[in-house]
Amino acid sequence: MRIGKLENSELESLILNKFKRIRPESLTVPRVGEDCAALDFQGDLIVMSMDPITSAGDKSLGLLSVHVNCNDAICMGAEPVGLLVTLLLPPDYPTEGIGHIADDLAAAAQVAHVDILGGHTEYTDAVTRPVTCTSVVARMPKDRKLPGLRAGDDLVMTKSAALEGTAILATEQAQRLQHLSPVLLQEAAGYFSLLSVVPEGRVALAHGVHAMHDVTEGGVLGAAWEICYAAGLGLVLDRDAVPVTEATRRIAEAAGIDPLRLLGSGSLLMGCAKGETMVEALRQKGIPAAVIGRVVEMGFRFSDGTAIEPPREDALYDAFAR
Repeated sequence: MRIGKLENSELESLILNKFKRIRPESLTVPRVGEDCAALDFQGDLIVMSMDPITSAGDKSLGLLSVHVNCNDAICMGAEPVGLLVTLLLPPDYPTEGIGHIADDLAAAAQVAHVDILGGHTEYTDAVTRPVTCTSVVARMPKDRKLPGLRAGDDLVMTKSAALEGTAILATEQAQRLQHLSPVLLQEAAGYFSLLSVVPEGRVALAHGVHAMHDVTEGGVLGAAWEICYAAGLGLVLDRDAVPVTEATRRIAEAAGIDPLRLLGSGSLLMGCAKGETMVEALRQKGIPAAVIGRVVEMGFRFSDGTAIEPPREDALYDAFAR
């Protein structure tokens, strides 16, 4: 049982030595005794956001800490540069597990092309499992301002619904899903590799996107409601147009969850004037996409006229509750 910070030797060997500087904006690397990071943005705006990861298993904690925060930045129109990560560990957590989390942080940072700038790590009895709280630092030209969602815009969605929720259920609820084929569960667990929306955000910025929102809690329906509500507008959504993989359908059905309400990091929603043109631009970069609805002056409804309810508590927590 341990309480307090790691020994300096552990901090270096388990965590700090794994993070290399890859961004030209970064002037420092995380080191023992260094409490701050220095960045040179040469006149651009600094964009920051922060998110904790409290419900992920050990295998996805580092990955989600990186991608969830970088996804927030790109939706603002900012290029993610680096991350500050606080890692809180229960007193009996093994040191080898810390190394695995750091490995995942380093690997995900390479994918997102960001630096781990620093942070804090300690054992504490305030948590019963590993928890991260991560801040992303991003840069954005002063003259870049997304015009904002407009009535008449198409709503485009990338990849497919519930990628994150499907992967979490496939790995953390495998015993309850034994009736499904091992191949299907393996495919579902592999969705963890699809959680970054930074690549599609870069494509969208180059092709006249009006607004972007990453799918997280509340799933596709929650995110679609939020992006339109924030603009003071409404939505007509075609449920049948929303891409859902067979693995997600089968796992969501077994868990008693609507796949369109299931935790969905890895999918980006964007409003634009010409949805099919945006879809083609994304597909040319190897990113699947589809037009799933249109923005209207008021009201939230499916194409058959039924209402879309506001976001609610993440359906992931209701899994297998029947």
